[in-house]
Amino acid sequence: MQRIESTAALRAQVKAWRQQNKTIAFVPTMGNLHRGHLSLVDRAKALADYVIVSVFVNPLQFDDPTDLSAYPRTIEQDIQKLTSVDCDVVFTPTVNVMYPNGMTNHTNVTVPNMDDKLCGLNRPGHFDGVATVVIKLFNMVQADLAVFGEKDYQQLLLIKKMVHDLNFPIDIIGSPTYRERNGLAMSSRNQHLSDDEYDKAAELHKMLLTVKSQLEQGNLSFSEIEQQAMASLADLKFIPDYVDVRRSGDLEKAEKGDKQLRVLVAARLGSTRLIDNIACNLA
Repeated sequence: MQRIESTAALRAQVKAWRQQNKTIAFVPTMGNLHRGHLSLVDRAKALADYVIVSVFVNPLQFDDPTDLSAYPRTIEQDIQKLTSVDCDVVFTPTVNVMYPNGMTNHTNVTVPNMDDKLCGLNRPGHFDGVATVVIKLFNMVQADLAVFGEKDYQQLLLIKKMVHDLNFPIDIIGSPTYRERNGLAMSSRNQHLSDDEYDKAAELHKMLLTVKSQLEQGNLSFSEIEQQAMASLADLKFIPDYVDVRRSGDLEKAEKGDKQLRVLVAARLGSTRLIDNIACNLA
């Protein structure tokens, strides 16, 4: 596996592959990789001839400077893990490579109708930072397709909308959430949980399954189901940000008669903010 740090070297490698008529898949990450990330690489390998993974902790998407400084940088371990799954290139740009003229006056990309709901409300500016860095990485890598996890479902839809609106020639592939044995969605943030919190965190997925069952039974309104779920999390000592039933295609609030649904949750357990979601397709 090659490690590439400059845009010029990356484009030279991509050009060489293109001359061989090879296809390229891309998996953007912020490092501190776990098995969930590696499952995205596995999916990418099944879809293309070569796979590029980026590792870049993007300052633009952090609304809390403390959160940015505390984010684990584990590049040597990340490289070992990527080597173990036969990744072809790891792209590790510095902040100066990504933002050579600084971030204060950098052009930002805003995807409408995403910062007014769910995590967009709770993390001001976060999705502008995500959209901006992803569009830059797409331009640098110039891949045929990119793979994103469904755990960050709002982010996945944001990327799909951005690519569609801006006519980017890249396919966006969603990959199912990779879970711990107790059902907890795998996340770099899980390492901040104590042993007791880790066990309790499994209740998030159980709650989502309960909500899905209630939706399928159809005996309660969406708002009643949401309120019950919020109350159950609070009883378990979570601090819930939201439990929402949304339309899966655009994340607008679901209404009676909508069939393709997504149930999304964000809640704090101790000092750790956890997110998860589940699909619910009504007949």
